[in-house]
Amino acid sequence: MASFNISRTEEDLFRELTAIMRELKDPRIDPLLSIVRIELSRDLSNCKVFVSSLSGQDKAIESAKGLVSAQGYIKREVFRRIKMRKVPTFHFIADDSIAHSAKINEMLHNVQPSVEEVSEEEEQDA
Repeated sequence: MASFNISRTEEDLFRELTAIMRELKDPRIDPLLSIVRIELSRDLSNCKVFVSSLSGQDKAIESAKGLVSAQGYIKREVFRRIKMRKVPTFHFIADDSIAHSAKINEMLHNVQPSVEEVSEEEEQDA
């Protein structure tokens, strides 16, 4: 039952942190920043927030530093929006999974023959 409670709390944190990030005015935080995933500890005291930017890994690292500096505001807003006994300490980690998955997708498209090439080969065989 505890894992259900943690996963539900992770979803709530995901939703609220996304909304709070859009409200932040720090110029270091990239507007194309997105939360990839959240890992909440079992005792709900620590929360790893993996963020990624479409602008690149360097911008994600800079944005994570901006989020760390705004951590007090973020904790206060989460406490105000989600009724929790104790708000976890957030650890913002820059993640390059979006760029990595885009690179893999591009590699797969380069390996796979296009639909036009396959249809031309079928016409020649017939």
